[in-house]
Amino acid sequence: MTTYRNNPEAIRQLVRDTEVHKDLYINHELFQLEMEQLFANTWVYVGHASQAPNKGDYITTTVGNEEVVMVRHNDDSIKVLYNRCPHKGVKVAGESCGNTGKFFRCPYHAWTFRTDGKLLAIPLKKGYENTGFECSEASQGMAPVENVEVYRDFVFCRLSPEGESFADFFGESLSTIDNMVDRSPEGKLEVAGGVMRYMHNCNWKMLVDNQTDTCHPMVAHESSAGTAVKVWQEAPEGTPKPMAVELFAPFMSPYEFFENMGIRVWENGHGHTGVSDSIHAEYSDIGGYWDQMVAAYGEEKAKAILGDVRHNTIYFPNIMVKGPIQTLRVFKPIAADKTLVESWTFRLVGAPDKLLERTLMYNRLINAPTSVVGHDDLEMYERAQTALQSRGRDWMNVGRLFEEGEASRTNVVINGTSELQMRAQFRAWLKYMGL
Repeated sequence: MTTYRNNPEAIRQLVRDTEVHKDLYINHELFQLEMEQLFANTWVYVGHASQAPNKGDYITTTVGNEEVVMVRHNDDSIKVLYNRCPHKGVKVAGESCGNTGKFFRCPYHAWTFRTDGKLLAIPLKKGYENTGFECSEASQGMAPVENVEVYRDFVFCRLSPEGESFADFFGESLSTIDNMVDRSPEGKLEVAGGVMRYMHNCNWKMLVDNQTDTCHPMVAHESSAGTAVKVWQEAPEGTPKPMAVELFAPFMSPYEFFENMGIRVWENGHGHTGVSDSIHAEYSDIGGYWDQMVAAYGEEKAKAILGDVRHNTIYFPNIMVKGPIQTLRVFKPIAADKTLVESWTFRLVGAPDKLLERTLMYNRLINAPTSVVGHDDLEMYERAQTALQSRGRDWMNVGRLFEEGEASRTNVVINGTSELQMRAQFRAWLKYMGL
């Protein structure tokens, strides 16, 4: 029996002004519809061009639950292909990354395809004469994702043939990517330090919700970041402050700090915490970096770039970017109750190595499977995923600082503990589910 397929009204009723129904997190039918609709209709992050610097370089990944391969074509452009042989349906690129040379070769029957997906050659070609092969789907090769956009080396795609343009979907929110890239004196980033993958037994939206939830850090992270701060406070006077303490301490900021730092809400579910202040605002200066930035941009622009200390930027549906610390997290949906989190770090090309050291330490302490802070959040996600099965209550409250008519307001700055950004995400969820 289906509850939601072919029943748009039932789906619309799951999102109210200040509440959302628990089925958004636990219903497997809704999850499948998200894969078919939401992740097809939105522009979804695929990877970074620095992961495929040379012709033939590729990475494999997923967009929703669709397996794709991102590859550097022979004209230096980036292509995104469905990772499926058109012959018998075998996954063509089996490794997470590599260099395929001038063509992909299917491991099953040795059909080969150019790096733009076009069929190159098939064994025993005579056997297909007079069979209508030239009119078949198989003759067209590996299917390309037609809608691909490379923005400052960040690669996005939209699976649906029709829909919103890249520019209309992201609008002014692209300023976060601009700021992160501009922090390099050369205006360039490259993936560095590998990737940390961490399975979460919860729905992917729980992670997205959490990125702009500023009422939990001083509570959920008291046992981890709070303990680190207490130990530091017991250190002898004059002890140099470790980098790790600089990274941990802001998590223990009071409610007033998070209220005053603000949240900016853009259209289509995008938004960021940290407008006037953030947990990344008080890091120690890195020797020589300011001078490099002034030389590259001039003092006024360098000050504007480095003074923008956004905390978490959500790019709906499923990535979070931290410009000041150069990290990106992808929340990859696996099932209604399972999400693979990938945490990526970037080098600011031309900047001092100490900045990358800080980035890598932050990722290790906060986001890694062996992290200190991240496990606090995971504990809350998994408790919620289990308890939402309860018959006791059906709705979750997202009503903090709700105002009538707020749905029509975009690109607004609000109290940093407001849940307007979450409500905007759920409205975007309805929109891209086709409702």
